[in-house]
Amino acid sequence: MSPPIVLINPAMAVGSRYYEPLVASFERRGWAARALARRGFEDDLPTASRHDDWSYADEIDDLARAITTARAEAPGRPVVVLGHSLGGQITAGLSTGVDAAERGPDAVIGIGASTPWFRRYPRGGLPVLAAGAMAWPLTFAFGYLPRPAFGAPGARTLMREWGAWAVTGRPPFPVAQRIAVPTLVIKLQADPYAVSAATDDWVERFCDPARTTRWTLTREAAGPDGTTDHVRWVRSPEAVVDRIVDFWTAQASAKASNGGHVQARLRSP
Repeated sequence: MSPPIVLINPAMAVGSRYYEPLVASFERRGWAARALARRGFEDDLPTASRHDDWSYADEIDDLARAITTARAEAPGRPVVVLGHSLGGQITAGLSTGVDAAERGPDAVIGIGASTPWFRRYPRGGLPVLAAGAMAWPLTFAFGYLPRPAFGAPGARTLMREWGAWAVTGRPPFPVAQRIAVPTLVIKLQADPYAVSAATDDWVERFCDPARTTRWTLTREAAGPDGTTDHVRWVRSPEAVVDRIVDFWTAQASAKASNGGHVQARLRSP
């Protein structure tokens, strides 16, 4: 089987250029990889404003189009989506939809993936609750989410949807099924943005236990040049890429031995 194409779905407020070290790390292993555009944070795309707005549904459609493009460029080559933080939420939105089989990837990697529901965060989740509750009045006043608010400058609709999810615990997209492809969930040790309970919530809501593998990147595993920081891990991603390659190799071997059926064992973090 040919090595996959990895589509990197960025975190909130992080542009695609930031992921160049991660792309290069995959390519050194003979894989193809590209970081997708994060609306509002690319040099050639408009930033959020009163006149430029988008939603989770728009981001999900962007991801679906990127998968379609990758399949057209390399027919028969597997497509893996690596969703980082917000990118993990968007990937779950696509992969749990009613048309996931037609539009979704062949495997999902979630890194720093979690839900924003405040009840899954420490200190009563008050900082997350406050950020979620402020999204609507700030976007009403300015037409978008202004700095220095979390995720700013953020699109009005997307940030209202994120805020409602943070407050109510309900995702802003329909969940018709669990992710039906092999899934690797990578927890970053001591990540304050994707704490263990919030990552568990993401897994319990969206993932099929029979197809899900979990792994924690510890400070020791990250190595002397690496980090488990929610964003900065991307700058020294070797340990993460090694784990992803091992995961994919195991899935390919299982698929070959099972006559095309892949079933991953759920592992503890």
